[in-house]
Amino acid sequence: MPSATSRLSAVLKRFSSTAAPTTTIVTKAIPSKAHLHKPLPDSAFPKGYALTGLHCGVKKKPELLDLAVILSTSPRPTSAAACFTRNAFKAAPVIVSQEVLQRNDGRARAIVVNSGCANAVTGKQGMEDAWAMARETDALLPEPPSTSETLVMSTGVIGQTLPIAKILAGIRAQSVGEKRTLGSTFDAWERAARAFMTTDTFPKLRARTFTINGKEFRMAGMDKGAGMIHPDMGPPAAPSGQLHATLLGCILTDAAVSPRSLQSALTYAVDRSFNSISVDGEMSTNDTVIVLANGAATAAEEPEIDEEHDPAAYETFKEELTAFAADLAQLVVRDGEGATKFVTVTVEGAPTYKDAHSVASRISTSALVKTALFGEDANWGRILAATGSIPLSAPLDPTRVNVSFVPTDGTAPLPLLVNGEPEKVDEVRAKEIISQEDLEIKVELGIGSESAKYWTCDFSYEYVKINGDYRT
Repeated sequence: MPSATSRLSAVLKRFSSTAAPTTTIVTKAIPSKAHLHKPLPDSAFPKGYALTGLHCGVKKKPELLDLAVILSTSPRPTSAAACFTRNAFKAAPVIVSQEVLQRNDGRARAIVVNSGCANAVTGKQGMEDAWAMARETDALLPEPPSTSETLVMSTGVIGQTLPIAKILAGIRAQSVGEKRTLGSTFDAWERAARAFMTTDTFPKLRARTFTINGKEFRMAGMDKGAGMIHPDMGPPAAPSGQLHATLLGCILTDAAVSPRSLQSALTYAVDRSFNSISVDGEMSTNDTVIVLANGAATAAEEPEIDEEHDPAAYETFKEELTAFAADLAQLVVRDGEGATKFVTVTVEGAPTYKDAHSVASRISTSALVKTALFGEDANWGRILAATGSIPLSAPLDPTRVNVSFVPTDGTAPLPLLVNGEPEKVDEVRAKEIISQEDLEIKVELGIGSESAKYWTCDFSYEYVKINGDYRT
């Protein structure tokens, strides 16, 4: 059977030869993403963590890492928080991780991740395998717990069971001996980030330093995702039923934060970062973002940051976490499958944040908007059509709506619609703006004071090629 690539080429050939003999469809080269990953000094990373990434055999090619292990080695209790997919068909690792957090009242000391197989829609065997991964990783912890303290994440093809013997052997190899590669250097962090990857073109790894009450802390994190990206994640809920998988992320900090405040801060941050990105409008069965706070940079007698006991410190931490999560989330969009554009969609003047967020989401997932962006066609009517399709909490008055393209080079925005009236658009200038790799679409609704941002990309021929042949 011909591949999706050859089938697409045939379709394009037929289209160009029969529909428009004088027209040639030109496919654009995908911009290089190499500049988005750079080495970081070892001192940039938070204290009290040991990590590694290795090849255990989930993926066929031995040079591709497919298993990550992350341990907190801090003597202080480690708080854990997570936001999980709201997809009804939650994968086995999602259900297991929810149970671990609930049983331990928001405490966990380890994360284990495999890529290449989602362990989703795998029934009873999938649940047993996810618990086996957790128990094997527990054994690596200082003073192994009687109740599991390991959170599990998986990503890859849905509907296939894990090669669990290979995964457990890979985890076990990190206990002692020559195969042990757990460490705290940049190389160790990078190996872990690479082990997250599926169709990603670069490891997504970031770190930052921040200060609370005059004390310095560190935060570092990694995520993966390039396709099946339109997360809708929330805090742990009572386990429900079990169904390619997709956005995974973990953030580690050496600050001490109470479990309830860590979850509160993460839920806020995810709504304004990972829940505000879209590559293709598809929600995964496995989307998970985890945060660990191990207090390794805090003296034993110092209290954990808590929103009730020290609101100012909590607010600072929440804002730092939100900004960091947004940075990680944007890397996923920049690495979107086949993407040639990184687009910020800003909606202002909405009655509520939810209204603004809903409109921004609709624009970001419109196939017509995304294909126009790829074709560098300033077809702004598609933006309006998407905007007007969302029911709002207050009536939308079309005569108060403004739409503009905003370049990222600091030059003046280009108005397209002003108070419901179309502008005489300078098509040459519009082409200049949307030909750039980065641009912003700004919509002002004029019926409130709330705003929201979404980050998205275009739809290219390459996206079809990648997803037409995903399992081969």
